[in-house]
Amino acid sequence: MKGNILYRPAAIAAVICGLSGQAGAQALTTHRIPAALALEAVAAAVETCGKQGYAETAIVVDTDGVTQALLRGDWTGVHSIDSATYKAYTSATMKVDTSVLIEREKTDPMGPGMAKLPRLLEAGGGVVIKVGDEVVGAIGASGAPGSQLDENCAKAGLAKIQDRLK
Repeated sequence: MKGNILYRPAAIAAVICGLSGQAGAQALTTHRIPAALALEAVAAAVETCGKQGYAETAIVVDTDGVTQALLRGDWTGVHSIDSATYKAYTSATMKVDTSVLIEREKTDPMGPGMAKLPRLLEAGGGVVIKVGDEVVGAIGASGAPGSQLDENCAKAGLAKIQDRLK
């Protein structure tokens, strides 16, 4: 027993050294959404819905689902903050628009386990933000009377900044 305990740290150290040597040979290149663009996107989403008579909340999250910008429009219900956040989080972490997830569910259910994961919300209004093929975040919108309307507002926010993402 005592011998096994001594070998475990040595084995773990050997694995870590091997992995760190491989990781050190190559750096990962990722893109980020600049704060100014994230602010423009949420403002455009809220403004687009506002012009259509809908009180909207919009949020931009990074690829890990961390908030970069959030704007709660005038007269928007408090629950729209969580809803928009969870839509964006779902899109960013699943790397697909929430409307696509809803369609997938019809033929290939994610199962009861996925539905119980915190912060996932399968409702239209979460749209991925990409630089090329790389998902760099998502925009979520909530407050309009229907998921398709939320998605249209989120897409308007993305359209405002898409050509400037690099």
